[in-house]
Amino acid sequence: MRKAPSFDSLLESAAALAGELRDEAAGCAAFIADFARNEAQSGDEEFLAENQRFQSAGAKRQALDGLLGELAAELDRLSDEVSEDLDSFRGLTQRERLTGWFSRQRMWRQHSQRVREAPVVERLLDLFAKSDALSGLVSAHRGFAAECHKAAESGVVDIIEHRRRLVDAIDIARMRMKELNAKALTTQGRIGVYGGKADWERLEEERRALKAEAERISSEEQVMRDESHRRERFITMFQIFVDALNGQIALCNVLTRKLMVDTEERLVLYRAQVDTDRPGAKAKISQTIFPHIAAPISLFERGMLVPQDIEQRKNAADLAFEKKFSAFAPAVSIEHDTPLIDLTKKLPRLRLRFGRS
Repeated sequence: MRKAPSFDSLLESAAALAGELRDEAAGCAAFIADFARNEAQSGDEEFLAENQRFQSAGAKRQALDGLLGELAAELDRLSDEVSEDLDSFRGLTQRERLTGWFSRQRMWRQHSQRVREAPVVERLLDLFAKSDALSGLVSAHRGFAAECHKAAESGVVDIIEHRRRLVDAIDIARMRMKELNAKALTTQGRIGVYGGKADWERLEEERRALKAEAERISSEEQVMRDESHRRERFITMFQIFVDALNGQIALCNVLTRKLMVDTEERLVLYRAQVDTDRPGAKAKISQTIFPHIAAPISLFERGMLVPQDIEQRKNAADLAFEKKFSAFAPAVSIEHDTPLIDLTKKLPRLRLRFGRS
């Protein structure tokens, strides 16, 4: 079985893909703006060429969405591993239990040494670094998507307005054609009925002029109708692009909420560890070191992170994530309302059948 890629390699791939997508999306937005300014006729060949670029941008967008979801899920997996290690510290290993039959003090020394040697704090710090990097990527891409969406949507609105005026011109042309054809028919009915030969020739000349004008307008109406159909195809392509950008903004919002509340939960784990085993390690956590997750760190620094307050937001963030990234939803339902470590309760102490030595 192929080994799953590491978080760092996934992040590198996502960052590279995000750069490619931004270049293509910026090119698409620029084309929309140029299309809106020029109001020139757009041929089938140009549509095919541009449609290929818009399709390519869409494919890259879907690939990036998948990578971002996979990265967030990988952070969850790594957090679960750390949480499991912390849970193991609450109990005794078989070796420690065996030592306890002879010396309770020695048993607890072995337990304390095992806890101290476990690199849980270092792993949590690495998780903060990974969370900060992913949050930075998501934030930067959301900022680009928002600006690109704003520019592209403005262009599409102008293009739709241009087409509306074109449709109005087509309607006016059709009414004018109907009016001219009616006059020509009336004129034709008068020939041979009223006046002499000179009058008939004048009426015939008038009828031909009316028909010629109707045919000229008909030709113009056909050109405008063809252009309207071509523009409709472009508008559909542009609208799909704009809707996709809006979808990416919403997706980034979901990811950001999840990353922030997950960071709060990891900070609770971190506090539980440094408060009991590694005093002084809190200095390693700061908004300067991790600027993209500064909001939860600010709460951590002020002592405002309470596990019970995180539960509801964690549950909502996970459900929103699972809706957007169903492929990365956990196979087994997780009890979201249970905190990883409840700091409001004292850990139960193991009851052994012997006294202290």
